[in-house]
Amino acid sequence: MYLNIEKIRKDFPILSREIYGKPLVYFDNAATTQKPLQVIRKIEEVYSTINANIHRGVHYLSQQATEAHENSRKTVRKFINAAHSNEIIFTRGATEAINLVASGFCRSQCQPGDEIILTVQEHHSNIVPWQMQREMTGIKLKIVPVNAQGEIEVASLEELISSKTKLITMAHISNVLGSINPVEKIIRLAHNYNIPVLIDAAQSVQHLSIDVQSLDCDFLVFSSHKIYGPTGIGVLYGKEKWLDRLPPYQGGGEMIAHVSFEKTTYNELPFKFEAGTPDYVGSVALAEALNYINKLGLENIRRYEEELLSYATKRLLEIDNLRIYGTSGHKSSVISFLVEGIHHYDMGMLLDRLGIAVRTGHHCAQPLMEYMGIEGTVRASFAFYNTKEEVDLLIDGIKRVISMF
Repeated sequence: MYLNIEKIRKDFPILSREIYGKPLVYFDNAATTQKPLQVIRKIEEVYSTINANIHRGVHYLSQQATEAHENSRKTVRKFINAAHSNEIIFTRGATEAINLVASGFCRSQCQPGDEIILTVQEHHSNIVPWQMQREMTGIKLKIVPVNAQGEIEVASLEELISSKTKLITMAHISNVLGSINPVEKIIRLAHNYNIPVLIDAAQSVQHLSIDVQSLDCDFLVFSSHKIYGPTGIGVLYGKEKWLDRLPPYQGGGEMIAHVSFEKTTYNELPFKFEAGTPDYVGSVALAEALNYINKLGLENIRRYEEELLSYATKRLLEIDNLRIYGTSGHKSSVISFLVEGIHHYDMGMLLDRLGIAVRTGHHCAQPLMEYMGIEGTVRASFAFYNTKEEVDLLIDGIKRVISMF
């Protein structure tokens, strides 16, 4: 299937905006993606037609909203090929999903001195929750380095595994380097030692087809807003056997079976981890976003974005004194770079005046920046609605900024 980019762009009304009198060029997709009209209209439809608190009502609207919410769970299950819908937990995003696992896993599965392995390229959301658990439970953290190309090497990870290793947690794709990590090999390795693995798929689920049963990961998280859905909702996938072992993350309504002042018993999966009124509008809109992606086809998206990434990389390397950070041959739609003598913040601000939206700074990956010996980068990140013509505008913009210095 050929992606009709011109037609696709019409589904995203924000792309027709002008910024400072210039056409918007949106290259900040790793931070959040834009939303198609289908998702925007679905949000309006839910609020306009079936808005009611779910699971608790016998009236018509409540039953309709409940059905829509639970059908959305089934859509997510199918999208990542989980074995059961009760393995899909709705959260506020990937960050809360990781916090949920970190809290429950360390409380129930770890003793002081036990070890969690992370990589140096992790987003803060996959570092700080484990540090907080280290302070509370006495666990230790071990950090896997990356090579000069920004790649995780399986051998370097295996060297850190010990009899005290309880879990390995890592990003599928680095939000800074764009490197696609060899998660299949790492999961197989970890399971040889009976170690579970959590995969942060926040930067991969929108670019690559993910099959959690084929991967055999024990946990996987992602955020709706990075896959063309609304903000404020995300997904935790966990194997049923692991979710059964973990204690609830929050207490309140919905996650209980019975409450008395003497004792509370908890609900079955997935409700044990979904305290309070769920974001049923968000779940339905997320499902609509996944349906939109399915219609385009993830394989079609991957091929087009790879072509765009290759073109952008080639054009950027034509610029003197520009360095790209993350040069793996196995990358996704992210390019981080610096131009010698120009601060990343200055580059980003001046590009913005030309209508070009890029991300600047440490990208919530300060340990990686320190490891690479820099303060931050300029990051251009691509989606299937971007074009080579927009890449050319970025190149022209960078050259114009360079001419000012």
